[in-house]
Amino acid sequence: MPSLLRGAGFITGAASGRLTNPHQGIGKATAFSFAKHGVTQLALADINLSAAETTAREIQSRFPGTEVLPLALDVANEESVSDAVTQTVRQFGRIDYAVNNAGIAGPGALSAEHNVDDWKRTIDVNLHGVWLSSRAQIGVMLGQERREDSPRHNRGIIINVASMYGLLAPSLNTPAVAYAASKHGVLGLTRADAVAYAPKGIRINAICPGYVQTPLVQSSMHTGVIQREVDKIPAGRLASMEEIADHITFLASPLSSYMVGAAMVADG
Repeated sequence: MPSLLRGAGFITGAASGRLTNPHQGIGKATAFSFAKHGVTQLALADINLSAAETTAREIQSRFPGTEVLPLALDVANEESVSDAVTQTVRQFGRIDYAVNNAGIAGPGALSAEHNVDDWKRTIDVNLHGVWLSSRAQIGVMLGQERREDSPRHNRGIIINVASMYGLLAPSLNTPAVAYAASKHGVLGLTRADAVAYAPKGIRINAICPGYVQTPLVQSSMHTGVIQREVDKIPAGRLASMEEIADHITFLASPLSSYMVGAAMVADG
């Protein structure tokens, strides 16, 4: 059976990262899913280089034929983003799949309770960081040839990790106005770029996870707040990180080749 994916991948927030990242673990699970489904070159970019190096060793142990490049990356820093993308292209020659997963939860606060610094930091990482990353990735993809050995011959594919809170308001049990605003922005960015670059062979979509069994969510379970939100989910449970990674792999694959600018919801 032919591989679902081929070529080189670039994932931000790709390791264990920090407990402040609500997507912590999704990037790592995506890296394993990509390797499982045929990606033979992987750049794992994370603010925690040590964790990225550990993840790289784990992937190479499980998938010996995979070339893995761990990178230090602060997505809110333009130079850091440029360096990480440049190193990836220098090592692999191209980027076929990019997943912009790095993010922070920000404070659990309503607007009247928010301070300006926390607001700016959340927007800086979650929205500005995705834009910096996707801008650099698009620049690379525009300059590379379409993969003739890949079904439907894309020049490159980008998946931005948004949130269900990019589509609706957070529950008052879990206020997160800056986080919600940043994820709404990610969807706007995704749609605008998708329309602009689809004619050039670059396919861009977003995934909007609901509550996922990440370390950050698990660390909050004892308060009972998250459980009240889980009780509202028809599936009756949190998503696993591997489930979200599989959805991201679907968006990267030819199985979703006619999806452009989509906000794929995975909320149970």
